[in-house]
Amino acid sequence: MMLSQRAKELGIRYFLVSFADMLGVSRAKLVPASVIDETAEVGAPFAGFATWLDLTPADADIFARPDPQSLVQLPWKPEVGWLASDLWMNGEPLAQAPRNVLREQVARAAGQGYQLRTGVECEFFLLTPDGQAVSDPWDRQSKPCYDQQALTRRYDLISRICDSLLQLGWEPYQNDHEDANGQYEINWKYADAVITADRQMFFKYLVRTLAEEQGFRATFMPKPFTNLTGNGCHTHISLWKADGSCNLFADAAGPSGLSPLAYQFLGGVLHSAEALCAFVNPTVNSYRRLHAPSTTSGSTWSPNRISFSGNNRTHMVRIPEGGRIELRLVDGAANPYLSAAAILAAGLEGIAQRREAGALRDFNVYTDAHQADSLRKLPETLLDALRHLERNPVLTEALGAGFTAGYLKLKQAEWRDYNRHVSAWELQQTLDC
Repeated sequence: MMLSQRAKELGIRYFLVSFADMLGVSRAKLVPASVIDETAEVGAPFAGFATWLDLTPADADIFARPDPQSLVQLPWKPEVGWLASDLWMNGEPLAQAPRNVLREQVARAAGQGYQLRTGVECEFFLLTPDGQAVSDPWDRQSKPCYDQQALTRRYDLISRICDSLLQLGWEPYQNDHEDANGQYEINWKYADAVITADRQMFFKYLVRTLAEEQGFRATFMPKPFTNLTGNGCHTHISLWKADGSCNLFADAAGPSGLSPLAYQFLGGVLHSAEALCAFVNPTVNSYRRLHAPSTTSGSTWSPNRISFSGNNRTHMVRIPEGGRIELRLVDGAANPYLSAAAILAAGLEGIAQRREAGALRDFNVYTDAHQADSLRKLPETLLDALRHLERNPVLTEALGAGFTAGYLKLKQAEWRDYNRHVSAWELQQTLDC
């Protein structure tokens, strides 16, 4: 069905033709419904250098071709429709466009008979408009997770977000106050990896918009406060037959309810974990979360070693039940498309090489130092992760040498920019040295 026809049926007057750049920033143009069919055919033009796509002013225009299957009617402004788009340049898919990168990995998986399904746990803080403090001055418990009183003080906003997801048919199933003061999480049902990534991009837009309307500022930043738990984006992963008929990770007779294929996929993720961090922990701030000291609640809830376990939340990968694994490494700054693409690339390589996941560990990584010391450490900084990516042929070859080089260039520039700034801590510690 033509998008113009959908617009008439739904009462849509304008479309946001949207895409994510390499840093996960949402970009869009507002297109009148009267010309949406033409836009769907040729794409909405953008100057690529104006976004983070590793392009120059000399490069040709990029064209965002909206995917009609991704259409979301804004619950708070139903006269506007949102569309995820694929980027093209010079008549070819743009290699460094994140959605294209994920779609290419999904196509590779489909060629091998697989479909990746993911579910994400998007944690976020509700802050004061200046971003300096949590929005609820009464939210002060040292262990605020699941605090009923604090949750209901934000009922109007949380319920409005959840109502929006219900209206969109995403099948949300729970909302809770998370482990940090001012932190919340809303969960919806898992789906095909591209659908989940599209929904995650829209979810962040929805949460920020509705929070602003109520006078708050929402952030998915990995570690906005030194003493509080950071924002993770735990990702639940399963591999299905390409036609969606069977969960290939499920095996009731297998260890922890997982099949040999699942353990090979897991082996690939563990093998490339350090390089994977460049995508799933993509900012300087990401490593404040991974290597944080204990918070006011008593735990960071984030991994710092490369390991997997059963229902044990101190490890990088948790197996909560048969048929899926939970990668606890991913944080709120991760680009949804690149995160899923890198995870899938690592997992497919694990299957191809029949990699072993090794032994399941069930000790407490945070407290049992004598056992944790035997495990590989996660990168300490963004620079460490980028160096691991440079040396990792698995992700470089799967995602494309050109894309990887462009991504590394942008992220290395980000690291250099960070390094140019003198912090308050440095002045305090070394001004009089």
